[in-house]
Amino acid sequence: MFDSLSLKLDKALQTLKGQGRITEINVATTVKEIRKALIDADVNYKVAKEVTDDIKDQAMGQNVLTSISPGQLLTKITNDELTRLMGGESEDISLEGNPSVILIAGLQGSGKTTFSGKLAAYLKRQGRQVLLTACDIYRPAAIDQLKVLGEQVGVEVYAEPENKDAVKIAKAAIEHAKKNNFRVVIVDTAGRMAVDEEMMNEIAKLKEALRPSETLFVVDSMTGQDAVNTAKTFNDRLNFTGVVLTKLDGDTRGGAALSIRRVVEKPIKFISSGEKMEAIDRFYPDRMASRILGMGDVVSLVEKAQETFNEEETRRLNAKMRKNQFDFNDFISQLEQIKKMGNMKDLLGMIPGMGKAMKGVDIDDNSFKPIEAIIRSMTNEERSNPDKINASRKNRIAKGSGTSITQVNQLLKQFEDMRKLMKTMNKMGGGQRALNALNPFGR
Repeated sequence: MFDSLSLKLDKALQTLKGQGRITEINVATTVKEIRKALIDADVNYKVAKEVTDDIKDQAMGQNVLTSISPGQLLTKITNDELTRLMGGESEDISLEGNPSVILIAGLQGSGKTTFSGKLAAYLKRQGRQVLLTACDIYRPAAIDQLKVLGEQVGVEVYAEPENKDAVKIAKAAIEHAKKNNFRVVIVDTAGRMAVDEEMMNEIAKLKEALRPSETLFVVDSMTGQDAVNTAKTFNDRLNFTGVVLTKLDGDTRGGAALSIRRVVEKPIKFISSGEKMEAIDRFYPDRMASRILGMGDVVSLVEKAQETFNEEETRRLNAKMRKNQFDFNDFISQLEQIKKMGNMKDLLGMIPGMGKAMKGVDIDDNSFKPIEAIIRSMTNEERSNPDKINASRKNRIAKGSGTSITQVNQLLKQFEDMRKLMKTMNKMGGGQRALNALNPFGR
């Protein structure tokens, strides 16, 4: 999402690299470019000016240590200011009451229903009993969508398709939750294409009747400053407790994420991208600032790995790698786990320096499909002993997977090369160190 902004900020900060000291002139030039980059990213002009004025004031008020260059110092100041702009500290979701009620609001098309499903999955992974509630009384498709998502993540959905009173449905859902020991009730509400009085009255009545522990406003980050303006309108009427930014994987300039906290003075609590139910993250302003400035986000990457990978399975695979017994069954198991972590380009962007390196490179998650098809066309014996796959077997695998013999040969060669590399590393003593580095659970 922040690719364009990251590149422009990097270019702006390059003007100070190689400079021996900070001066009013070189800081003013750099700050001007930073402000231009923020405005180009659709950040509110007033917000962009306030931030860059703060950056300039801080830069001119500091002496540069001999071990720090002016470029490094201004990068740190910019990082700190972006972090402060987006809220400073991460704020966790509040789950008070029994059951806790979370009210989801936003315009139609913002991703409310999908987010409701993701949030249910997120809380379920934390060991909470969650009930989804369908209160979009205008769109039967929204109820059906929530039911599909609930089934997908293994969470019950409470719905009354014939009832056209959202407040009564929500209250009945809460009673159902109390009787059946659900600890959290997520209420998905109706949206409109634009803000109107009827919609505002309905969501206000729901909030008054339910007294939720959280009222989350879902924003489509691709709508830029329109999202910020809509959030302000909702907040003036609803006084929501937090913001959710969706569609961060889309072609958006990022202005909403950077402006919204300063404009509505409410924390961003979650960010979401894509359709996968695992693609939801708690929002950390400092981590996002680091990613924007190309410094990566290794902490979030490790947390994703810890959440996705099974500790016992990881240790088992490490042992097989050390003995050079890693086979295609293990490979496809790892591939499935990696896919659960989210969009591949986003994951690579969390590695320091990779954001810039990935500029203009399109990584399609569907590129794994031919590999999976080839492996799934193998017999169990072939997956366990890939070196025994002869020409006739290759021909059968290619036909079964809808690929070519060339693709099958290429995968087999790459897999064998990988096993040779593992074997060499183990002989040199570097294998265990590499595995420890890759293992999110440590030794």
